[in-house]
Amino acid sequence: MTSAQPRVAVIGAGPSGLYAAAALLASAADTGVSVDVIDRLPAPYGLVRYGVAPDHVKMKSVIRVLQKPFDPAEVHFLGNVPVGREDGGLPLDVLREHYHAVVHATGSSVDRALGVPGEDLVGSVGSGQVVSWYSGHPDHLGSAPPLDHPGVAVVGAGNVALDVARVLAKSADEMATTDIPDNVLAVLRESAVRDVHILIRRGPQHVKFTPAELRQIGELAHADVIVHDDDLLAGEGPDRTGIDDRRQHQNLDMLVKWAAADIEEGRPRRIHLRFLRSPVRVLGTDGRVSGLVIERNEVVDGRVRGTGEEETLDVGLVVRAIGYSAEPIPGLPFDEATGTVPNEGGRVMRDGEPVVGSYVTGWIKRGPSGVIGTNKGDAIETVQKLLEDLPNLPDPKAPAREDLLASLVAHGVEAVDWTDWLRLDAEEVRLGGARGGADRVKVAELAAMIAACRGT
Repeated sequence: MTSAQPRVAVIGAGPSGLYAAAALLASAADTGVSVDVIDRLPAPYGLVRYGVAPDHVKMKSVIRVLQKPFDPAEVHFLGNVPVGREDGGLPLDVLREHYHAVVHATGSSVDRALGVPGEDLVGSVGSGQVVSWYSGHPDHLGSAPPLDHPGVAVVGAGNVALDVARVLAKSADEMATTDIPDNVLAVLRESAVRDVHILIRRGPQHVKFTPAELRQIGELAHADVIVHDDDLLAGEGPDRTGIDDRRQHQNLDMLVKWAAADIEEGRPRRIHLRFLRSPVRVLGTDGRVSGLVIERNEVVDGRVRGTGEEETLDVGLVVRAIGYSAEPIPGLPFDEATGTVPNEGGRVMRDGEPVVGSYVTGWIKRGPSGVIGTNKGDAIETVQKLLEDLPNLPDPKAPAREDLLASLVAHGVEAVDWTDWLRLDAEEVRLGGARGGADRVKVAELAAMIAACRGT
């Protein structure tokens, strides 16, 4: 039975974790709950910082909402604190000694595989690696994809595929006005990429792009958009019977327009939209991607099947953007099929019974779906379950904040707090001013991030 001031740790400072922290804070007047947000990196904001494309400045503005609990210091930030990792940090069972409850909001960061021969060749990578690289994630500092070949294939029919294609199709000067790190900008300046092929296994009426994302590739100053659709968009376009989604109609309107134009304006790069195409083999020479064999599909009774008709794309890089899965959390159950922690409304379940004091929110709870805002309602649901349980949760062994800080030191963890992050934030803004035209430039190397946090 809880007698001490309730203490909750939220692991993960991305949108799902910060929405959970805000929901907990909203209950503080009644519950007296104290909240710590813990992240293994020195910088907060998770997916917004490292998953939203650098040129999506408006989408990143959600940070102003996410940071609100920290500004009056109502929620404590502990960055540079790995939890439950085999390569070091604070063991999860030790963390649990300091809190009544722990909310896991660690997301899904593992790229799903295509399952085709040759996928393990150099130059065959997941979109997560590429996005993390150009977004300046310290884990991917040296993960630059090979951009020394004119051809690139991006497999996927969602916004991530469009993001990767758009960034690779933009000029380095265009990207210099974003927060993209200097080391990434240097690689983009040397890029030999000229043709980016987006491979979409279904037809134009089934794409998962949002109209705003799709429209952006049609507005690129240095890339033509070429539609390969087997004449599905000719004349009046594809049959729209049964399509009630406004977004799908908007997508089709754009695609029909682009297909009808059929004009290349001679821009230096091209984005090819290839519908009803799936990869079947990645070709390689000396261990490196040298081409991609794709098969034409057909849709019969709503199901996609290959026709046996194949062609080979001349590419040196294959990026799969077909979804993500989560890494198991040591000490918690994990469903390999869904890539999530089994739960009921966010309450972690093992063999039909709740795991006392353990909760999940975000992608680790529901799988990689939805947009940033989806995490708000998701977090509120989880926090409601936690608050229902709170009166009956056992008190932690070491409830004082000083006890936690001592445990961090004992495990060799040098945490940074919100004031430290603000120093790093200011340094990135300074670097943006020095580059000119950018609001900030990300510091991507972990030691440099820590140094900026310390003001050294």
